[in-house]
Order: sequence, then C-alpha cells, then structure tokens
Amino acid sequence: MKEYIIHHEWKIIEEGFNPAFNRISESLFSIGNGKMGQRANFEEKYSGDSLNGTYVAGIYYPDKTRVGWWKNGYPEYFAKIINSTNWIGINIRVNGEELDLAKVKVLSFVRELDMQHGLLSRRFVAELKNGNQVEVSSHRFVSINATEIGAIRYSVKALNFSGEIEFTPYLDGDVENEDSNYDEKFWVEVSRAIGGQEGYLTVETLKTEFHVCTGMWFELTQNGKKVNTEITYTNREKYVEATQKVAVNNGDELVIEKLSSTVSSLYYSKEQLVQKAREAIELAASAGFDVLFESHKNHWLEKWETSDIRIEGDVAAQQGIRFNVFQLNQTYSGEDERLNIGPKGFTGEKYGGVTYWDTEAYCLPFYLSTAPQLVSKNLLIYRHKHLQKAIENAGKLGFTNGAALYPMVTINGEECHNEWEITFEEIHRNGAIAYAVYDYVNYMGDKEYLAPQGFEVLLGISRFWSQRVNWSQDKQKYVMLGVTGPNEYENNVNNNFHTNYIAVWTLKYTLEVIEYLKTEHPYLFEELIQKWKFNELQETERWADIIQNMYFPRDEKRGIYLQQDGFLDKDLTPVSELSPKDRPINQKWSWDRILRAPYIKQADTLQSLYLFQENFEEEELRRHFDFYEPLTVHESSLSPCVHSILAARIGYSEKSYEMYLRTARLDLDDYNNDTEDGLHITSMGGTWMAFVMGLGGMRVKAGKLTFRPFLPEKWNAYSFRINFGGAHLEVKKNRDLFMVINHSDVDVPVTVWGNESLIKGKTETAFKK
Repeated sequence: MKEYIIHHEWKIIEEGFNPAFNRISESLFSIGNGKMGQRANFEEKYSGDSLNGTYVAGIYYPDKTRVGWWKNGYPEYFAKIINSTNWIGINIRVNGEELDLAKVKVLSFVRELDMQHGLLSRRFVAELKNGNQVEVSSHRFVSINATEIGAIRYSVKALNFSGEIEFTPYLDGDVENEDSNYDEKFWVEVSRAIGGQEGYLTVETLKTEFHVCTGMWFELTQNGKKVNTEITYTNREKYVEATQKVAVNNGDELVIEKLSSTVSSLYYSKEQLVQKAREAIELAASAGFDVLFESHKNHWLEKWETSDIRIEGDVAAQQGIRFNVFQLNQTYSGEDERLNIGPKGFTGEKYGGVTYWDTEAYCLPFYLSTAPQLVSKNLLIYRHKHLQKAIENAGKLGFTNGAALYPMVTINGEECHNEWEITFEEIHRNGAIAYAVYDYVNYMGDKEYLAPQGFEVLLGISRFWSQRVNWSQDKQKYVMLGVTGPNEYENNVNNNFHTNYIAVWTLKYTLEVIEYLKTEHPYLFEELIQKWKFNELQETERWADIIQNMYFPRDEKRGIYLQQDGFLDKDLTPVSELSPKDRPINQKWSWDRILRAPYIKQADTLQSLYLFQENFEEEELRRHFDFYEPLTVHESSLSPCVHSILAARIGYSEKSYEMYLRTARLDLDDYNNDTEDGLHITSMGGTWMAFVMGLGGMRVKAGKLTFRPFLPEKWNAYSFRINFGGAHLEVKKNRDLFMVINHSDVDVPVTVWGNESLIKGKTETAFKK
C-alpha cells in the first residue's frame, strides 16, 4: 500500500513530488467526460517515467494478437482504445533552459483534483540549473457538457530573475501505445495547419480508418494584458506548434490559456472534421476559460445532486467513495449506445479500454440508481446491437441455430481476447449479460424492453447454454465441462458452480419472459418465432429438462456447493497461513503452483450467492462464506465488493466494512501495486454496490425497494441518493434511525428490516430497528 494521498472529503491531493509515484498519480488524477479522457500528464515537458495517455471514446485499433500457437476460433486481434493526439502540451523555456521536472530542483509541489467541480490543478516552484526560479500554476478540465472541449490555464511567474520566457503550445499526433504488440504506431497524418492563434491536426487510424481532428486555440497574457509578440510556427508530420517569446521582469506573471477541440468520424463525416473542430474552437474561444468552467462546474454539481454519498466521521472512507463515484460519472455518460465502459476507462492502456462482463455485473447497478433511465438502457442496447456478432462468435466455436456467445472482450461485438482459457472457457459472461436484462427490467419496471430486444438476447444465450451442456451417463445429470469461472486461478474445470447455476437461471428467466410475451404481446411473439426459427415446444422442453437435471457439485458434510468438481482434492490451507512473502501470489508464484492451490482470485461460488441471495437461507449463505472467504486472496479488484455485500447480509458487519474500505480505496492506496496501469473503473461500480447493497442493504424484490442497513462503528452517519420508480430518494442512517426522504411527488413503497411502509411524495419517514 502507498498512502501518500492526503485525506480530504472532496479533493485528491498530493503534496511533494515523488517521481517514483508519478505513474500512479497520473492514473489517480485522470479526467474525462464520457467522450474523451486523459491521464494526468504534465503540460510542460517531462523526461522522467511517465505513461502518456489521451483517449477518444470509440476510436480503436485491432492490434494483432500475439501468441505462439493458434487454435480454431481464436480471435485475430486485440482491440485497443489507443493513445491519441496530445492536446495538452505547452513547452516552457526560461532564459533558454527547458522546464522539465525531471531535470530541475522542485522546491514545492502540489497536485490536486477537485472532484466536486471536475478540475485538475497543479502548483509548483522549481529552480532550473541556471538558478532561475519560477512559480507555476495550472488548471485543466475536459468539459462534462461541451464534450468536444478541453481547457487549460497555465501561468508562470518569474521569482528571482529578469529575462525571457518562451511558450510553445503544440498538438502532437506522433504518439504510441506502450503496450503495442510490435512497437507499432497506429496513426497516419491526414492534414495539419497552424497560423494565428490556432492549429489543427487530423490523423487516421491504420486498418480501422477512423479520423480524429484536434484543434487548439491559445492566448498569452502578461500581468493581465494580452501579449502581442511575434509568433513563430513549426509543423512536421503529425505535429504542429506555435512559439511566443516574452521579456519579463522579476515578479512578472505570464498566463497562457489553451483551448482544445477533439472531434471524430464517429460523429461527423471525415470531410467535415476540420470545420467542426474549428467551429467548436471558435465557440470555446468566444466564451473563454472562465465561462466554460462555470458551465462545466454546474453540470458536475447536477451530477452530484443525484449520485453523492456522504459519510460522517471517516474522511478516508468519504474520499474513497466520492473518488469512485467521480470516476464512474466521468467515464460513461450513456448518451451513445455504441459506447461502453472499459475496465480502465480513460485512465490507462491495460485491458485495451474495451468491454468486459464487468459492465453488466458491476457497473449497471450504479447507473440504474443514479442516472436517467436511458443511460442504463443504452448499456443493454449496446449488447442487443451486437447480438448477431455474438451468434457469429458462437458459430466459430461450433454452435448452431442462433446460439449466441457474447465475447469476453470486445468493442464491436467480435471476440478479441487473447488468452485461450478465457476466450473459450470463461462463458459465465453470457449469464452476466442475461442477468443484466433482468436487473434492468426488475429495477426500472420496463417490461416493454423484453419485446423484443431483451427476449432476443435471452433466446440466443439460452440456445448457447442448451448446446453447451451434455448429458453424463455416469451422473445421470447434465454437466458443463471445460470452463473457467470468475476465479481465474482455476482453468479448464468441470462443473463450475457459478457457471452451471447462472445457466439454469437464464433458462428459467427466458421461460418466464416467453410467458409474458405470449400473454402481453402475442402477435409480436409469433413474429419472433418466425424471425428466429424458434421451435418453442422442442427447445423449451429441453430447457426444462436441463433446469430439472443440472448437476451441481456439493459437499453434503459441510452443507456447501463446491466451486467445481475436485475442489476438495486441494490442500485447503487458509490464506491467513500464507507467508507475507508469498503475496500477492499472482506476482510471486508460478502459474502451475497457482492452479494447484486452493486460493481464489475473486468471488466465484459466492458470485451466485450474491446475485441470488433470495434463493438461499441466511445460514446457508453463512456456511458458504465461512468456507470460501478464508481461501480468497482478493487479487481481483472485483472481489472485495461481493464479499462486503454478502458479509453484511449474514451479519458480519466488521468484515463488510473491511471489504468495503478495501474496494473504496483500492486505487487511492494502490492495494494491488497496479494503479500505475490505470484505475479499476469497473470495480468502482462494485464499490458503489458494496455501499448501497452492503451497508445500505438495498435490494429490489418484486418491484419494491427493501433495505437492511447497518452503520459501521467508526462512522457517525451516512447517506446516499437513488432514483427509483420515478422518485428521487435520499437515504440516511445514523446511530439510532434509518430515514428515507422523498424529494419527488411520487409515492414509493419500501420495506425496511421487514417492515413495509409507503414513502409519500415530499415527506421524510424514519425507521428504528
């Protein structure tokens, strides 16, 4: 753990510059707006260790998969949201010497991210080798409402000298991805132009042929007055810059405002891009930094109005949850059903920035509860639009008759994961997507989504499960062979409990949806039968047989379901008996040793118990938790949240709080020594779940909200906000009472600790256990 971030309720603060932590900070201080984002790289040149990253949503490159051998059905490429034109750059020279924090004496340094207003700031004093000292202040944001615009205000003050300071704002499209498989650069130039106070650079991706045009406008002032010195220009392939030199006296302050626009062929024709970038720049320049920021700030305050979580009595926990909510809000806006959520969002290259099952399992609940309905619905529409590709993916593996296997990793519906034990075997992802359909309909009450989009997705997935199982003569049961469950420290196992369980659940839910369609949309259902060549009687009879006769490995002595066949053959030494020198095992042990060990990367069997708590008695949940949690190393960022929720459900309050705090500060404290690669955006959805579903005990049953809240001993109170059933509710818990405040005119029925109540519009209702 690295605990160098100062605790603050609304800000992420780093005091003092430690180059060894720079990559971590670049991740932590990242900013974005759903359409683009950026690591917290410096505006001025930095020759030290850094991962430069500017990302444009939906713009990707199909990097050739790099493996030593090939198998039928293997994906040909790994899709990557790629590093794009660097628009923040402003080179500074002081009396001819370049300002570079890797080469100067840093006398003071503060980096700050104001989460309430979406503003990244830095302040530092540096002494250059020539003895000149400068005080630098920078403020930067990417507009949350004008999503093509980024803005910088950067000031340099001469502290102990007179002379000359040179400013060079630039656009650099000659960038690369650090994880490029063959050290390949992914961009070629289309056009460039520089003149006056503006510059434009258009680049094109290889293979996918996306175009991105980036524009810049700049203005330099000295002690509040515009500088009119000569501007010199340089341009070369994929690069443009403009330079102004200014004579300064001791104490003078120079300020450059740099505004940028980023537009892509995802939204405009390629022929329009330069003009659209210019129009965006002109509007931004006419408004100016302050006006742009005021509008941006107000939009952030509106987001916090519906998604803020407050904690009294624990600043570290308060900072942690707001950091998670902030990143979720700036990663996905839900305005475009073609976009989704990458595990690292706009904060790093790892995992390619493309879609995993994490979205459905860990992010959807946050957007269901805190954003307009269209936001979460678009996540489902994204998968529905990729249904035909999912059918093609299944076809490559030998499945027929419209069976659909959604990819483990994708950006356009094609599978592009590059590890065979994941690509072919981690098929529980199909169940996560089916559950997302249920989750959305259950929470929103939008059954119309089932006719036809939800049903079509469920049909394809159910057909896959029907073909993926086979009948075991030995067991006289259906079995599922050769899979990998959520616990990726086990590969190619038979009868993974979670995979088998969610497959059966999907078949059951699809049968329920069919009955709904036959009753409420009979004519549409007949059309769907024809469209999908659905032999209802034959196919549903097989589904019912699988539901009735699926095999689940079980240890009757312990009264628990086993993670997979043969799990009890392992040496069940608990994690607590491991030497600290062995942790984390994924960095210390060979893969062979991990596969033979009992240690669990993340919730697996417990994943099913979390999703389907209502199907298990509390004592049964407790038995499973007591067996599996001591064997879990939590080396996946997605693990602590599930354990926190289940621990709360079975009354393990201290464990629930421990797991919540771990997920809330996973990146801020760099628990797993991997924050430098980028933040764990999808696990941040899990953090929200741990708070609202764990500590708040919130579930939706039969269209009604239920709560089983508890207050951690260290806290004085907490509150969170949710949208449900057309109402906006504020939920509060203090030491004595649980309160629900209805800020809308809509009445909402709730159940608290088993007691039913109707929360009328514009009222506050208190409950005491």
